[in-house]
Amino acid sequence: MMKFLATAAIAALFSVPALAEDIKVGVTPGEHAQIMEKVKDVAAQKGLNIEILEFSDYVVPNQALADGDLNANSFQHQPYLDNQIADRGFDLVSVGKTITTPMGVYSKKVKSLDELADGATVAIPNDPTNGGRALLILAKEGLIKVNPEAGLKAGPADVSENPKNIQFSELDAAQLPRSLDDVDAAVINTNYALEAGLDPNSDAIATEGRESPYANLIVVRSADKDAPWVKTLVESYHDDSIKSFINEEFKGALIPSW
Repeated sequence: MMKFLATAAIAALFSVPALAEDIKVGVTPGEHAQIMEKVKDVAAQKGLNIEILEFSDYVVPNQALADGDLNANSFQHQPYLDNQIADRGFDLVSVGKTITTPMGVYSKKVKSLDELADGATVAIPNDPTNGGRALLILAKEGLIKVNPEAGLKAGPADVSENPKNIQFSELDAAQLPRSLDDVDAAVINTNYALEAGLDPNSDAIATEGRESPYANLIVVRSADKDAPWVKTLVESYHDDSIKSFINEEFKGALIPSW
């Protein structure tokens, strides 16, 4: 009997999960896609097969998740998710944090915000949460002041002091890197900056502080939040090997947030 138990224990130790599960995870191009490729390898060892689907904007991945075309997505922070839920009625929930991607200010025309001329044009994202986030960075740098009552969803109308008469050009977040030839500066999300070949460490003339509340998330439908595959997905993302990859690959441009 003891010999049988020992043999069974050894077999269990070296066994692979009996049942594999397949899921689809939506990401945006750049760092979210790169990291998820590594997570896919870790998850496969746990019996979870991930198909990664890339989306070029911030709107479709939540709609696809809500419609059941995805099982999860990994691209957004909590303020953006909250805004999408409020605006579109999605029944989605965060199940784990991933990375923080500090937003940066980039320019081909000036080397510091102090050099911006009166009436300069600064491009910012046109979605409420990232647009507000961009304005708060400019406020932190002393370029403008923003009405504190606007909170994280501040827009150009909430700018209370604008001594340089900065003109704000609101563009789709993915288009911002391509706007650099046409504007004096642009506030760009790190994933789109990296995709465009910009280095947040050396190219940004101002960067969001590391105290930013904008940690990114793994998001699923509320009905799935307690599913076993969700636990496996989060555990795979939070594996030490993923943290090491982020630190080595992105050299501080991204911050593991778990």
